[in-house]
Amino acid sequence: MGSRDDEYDYLFKVVLIGDSGVGKSNLLSRFTRNEFHLESKSTIGVEFATRSISVEGKTVKAQIWDTAGQERYRAITSAYYRGAVGALLVYDIAKHVTYENVERWLKELRDHADQNIVIMPVGNKCD
Repeated sequence: MGSRDDEYDYLFKVVLIGDSGVGKSNLLSRFTRNEFHLESKSTIGVEFATRSISVEGKTVKAQIWDTAGQERYRAITSAYYRGAVGALLVYDIAKHVTYENVERWLKELRDHADQNIVIMPVGNKCD
């Protein structure tokens, strides 16, 4: 399979979750478009992007969903957890309160995501 984005052997949905301002959108844009913006706006609702990579001769397409971290969007964003095989739970290493909120985000995933979702905590903004 070639470089076309609609050709793939495997498709995996992954969600980025965490408090507002921890850098979820920049992780998404860096991984999918190799872009980084110092001036980022808060995500409203949900955005997503894709990236295909080759692993052992197979094309794997990652569909990565960036969810809003603000409380007022919680009812909207939790619906997007369904069908995700992975979640990156992002916190800002310079803001301890975002790490303290990891437990709340874990509960959110347990309440709304598939039972077998793989969850990885990500300490962000170490640069």
